[in-house]
Amino acid sequence: MPSQGELKREFAKAGCYKIEEGSKHEKWHSPITNEDFQMGRHNKEEVAKGTETALRKKAGVPKKR
Repeated sequence: MPSQGELKREFAKAGCYKIEEGSKHEKWHSPITNEDFQMGRHNKEEVAKGTETALRKKAGVPKKR
């Protein structure tokens, strides 16, 4: 399972960017899907498989093989 930081770097390479910081979450925008989505602020924390799938769907970034 990837960490929050690893997913953020991967999403940033795909063109996604952070638009807002909250106390527990960051709000990101995906130009691929034109949707906003939230990601946790703890970069070293691992992301659960179901959460990773949902984030990738919102971001429009498929999982690497």
